[in-house]
Amino acid sequence: MGIIYMEEQKLFHLQTSESSYILQVLDCGYLAHLYWGKPIKTFKTGHALCKESFVNLDVLPQEYSVYGTGDLRTPSVEVLQKNGSTTSELKYSLHRIMKGKPALSGLPASYAESEEEATTLEITLRDAVSGLEVILAYTVFETYPVITRSVRLTNTREDKQNLKLLRALSLCIDFDTSDYELLQLSGAWGREKYICRRPLVPGLQGVDSKRGFSSHQQNPFIALLNKHTTENQGDVYAFNLAYSGNFLAEVEVDQFLSARVQMGIQPFDFSWSLDWNQTFQTPEVILVFSDKGLGKMSRIYHKFYRDRLCKGTYKNLERPILINNWEATYFQFNEEKIEQIATAGKELGMELFVLDDGWFGKRDSDNSSLGDWVVDKNKLPHGLDTLAGNITSKRIRFGLWIEPEMISPDSDLYRAHPDWCLHVPDRTPLSTPFQRNQLVLDLSREDVCNEIIDRISHILTSAPISYVKWDMNRSFSDMGSALLPETRQREITHRYMLGLYHILDVITTRFPDVLFESCASGGGRYDPGMLYYMPQTWTSDDTDAMERLKIQYGTSLVYPAVTMGSHISASPNHQVGRSTSLMTRGNVAMAGNFGYELDLTELSDEEKALVKEQVAFYKTIRHVIQFGNQYRLLSPFEGNDTAWIYVNEAQTEAVAFYYRVLATPNMPHKKIRLMGLHPDYQYRVNDTGVILGGDELMNSGILPEGLRGDFASCCLKLSAIQE
Repeated sequence: MGIIYMEEQKLFHLQTSESSYILQVLDCGYLAHLYWGKPIKTFKTGHALCKESFVNLDVLPQEYSVYGTGDLRTPSVEVLQKNGSTTSELKYSLHRIMKGKPALSGLPASYAESEEEATTLEITLRDAVSGLEVILAYTVFETYPVITRSVRLTNTREDKQNLKLLRALSLCIDFDTSDYELLQLSGAWGREKYICRRPLVPGLQGVDSKRGFSSHQQNPFIALLNKHTTENQGDVYAFNLAYSGNFLAEVEVDQFLSARVQMGIQPFDFSWSLDWNQTFQTPEVILVFSDKGLGKMSRIYHKFYRDRLCKGTYKNLERPILINNWEATYFQFNEEKIEQIATAGKELGMELFVLDDGWFGKRDSDNSSLGDWVVDKNKLPHGLDTLAGNITSKRIRFGLWIEPEMISPDSDLYRAHPDWCLHVPDRTPLSTPFQRNQLVLDLSREDVCNEIIDRISHILTSAPISYVKWDMNRSFSDMGSALLPETRQREITHRYMLGLYHILDVITTRFPDVLFESCASGGGRYDPGMLYYMPQTWTSDDTDAMERLKIQYGTSLVYPAVTMGSHISASPNHQVGRSTSLMTRGNVAMAGNFGYELDLTELSDEEKALVKEQVAFYKTIRHVIQFGNQYRLLSPFEGNDTAWIYVNEAQTEAVAFYYRVLATPNMPHKKIRLMGLHPDYQYRVNDTGVILGGDELMNSGILPEGLRGDFASCCLKLSAIQE
């Protein structure tokens, strides 16, 4: 495994344990894509055009495409030069192969913990006329079947004039066929990451965001699938962008029915003035190939993200069971009520209390006080430190909600610095109830970033806070900055992300023992870029158990359970009005980082007893759910039933969940065939006397029991019998 360079053929062979990725420098200097797929021991054929002096770029499968020199497909990079031309021609200059994986300047990315576990290839391409230098970076991991790609672009013009990037994508791969289906994760607020599959057709297709963040509507992930690919069979080519801002993931099927996949920063309303000797770094794309369907793809992403994307103190720690007061009180609470909920949580075995929105300024609704971050003494007369101290004295940790990237027009900060928000001169910034009566702070400004760092640092040092829910509740508008010159106004969205990543890097480094959870009205910014800094995300504001089946199933295609915040809320549900049993709400919420979001003080004694059982049970299984391998068994997108199972690495413990949405008369007895178990092991089911072999559980299956009525569920805990 690693990277092999065959000098005679000028061929690069990138080898993971599960795949080969091959590219070649042609004699004419162009860089051609040859192969990506199942492992090949040796590759000798090369490209048929490698000895020809004339190459038709509109046909050549490329690793990074340009505009104006014969390739009439969508380019990877487009550069405006002083003479008004956007024509470029990139040819091979040099390459180097090195141990390890360099960090990306200013951007989150996967990492290697030692130089020995990864190998990186950098290929330098140059345009002799414009002076643009492009370095394509590829990293191959030794113990993970993963390849990453990113690009650095540098202005090396001899006359030292600037260049303007109009498009700078992170990845281009030309496939020799378009006989694939495109899979994407799409939806809306409260309906995130629904699975959508469709055949490729001639022309452009894909997903994107122009909202300022990766969005509820589309996730920065796509995959090409062989037709008839399932969970357990078929080839999958998957792409996930480690970026939290505007993005583009696009597939173009050309006249020859070949498919070009490209991914990176959204070119719409983007440009970047590249001064002489300056470099622009694109975000990283994380590539996974699976020859055994979507299930294998997911497990590769899950393990890789747990081990080499998420970082910090909590990377390998079990996550605490929490109680959040949001749906219990919304903005209407006082110190006594908060302590009552926290006390009830402790009595039921919970480990963390989270104080949500409404604790600061004059925040009795969502129309004021963002940006001030001063404790509301009417609600909390003794301050945050006393409240947190009283709660932590009960031996339950204290957490806090914040929304640092936003500002309310009705705030002291806005009155002092109205130019600190994104805004366009001579236009009134858009702040309406639809936009939550708030504006977006201009994180392209260093002074704004420093102020946020100072204010959040002050909060986190003012009280014993061990958890932060970092929210972001608004799409971007009014795209203008008071400090950027007119020639750089279209750099704002990317500069915002660089500012945000700088803030997160400083804050998470300064407070390593705080568990940070990302939130953007739920799953609106659920992407690898945020997971790099915050190892978990609030999956969706929709807490209805039946809705969560599709949301959590779709999310699990790419993101591991340990990153998914999943809570039990009140019934009837506040988002859809559905009444669901406490048991089923628990079985859905346990398929992630478990918690509660309701008023524990209003539960009946019977409900409290069940909650206590749920909390105690989850503590016995969370290590399997949070760090085990997940196998999806039945899809909510394909029928009335959903099922999945989590299995630890040693295959000695497993937890399976089965959910049925609606009951029907005379239902057939349907067994669930489990996966991931050891066929030679014997497993005890639910701590009872029932013992079944792993082969029987996987091949014959097991019949779910105790299901009655609509919205029913059950859980199976399996433990291997040790000889």
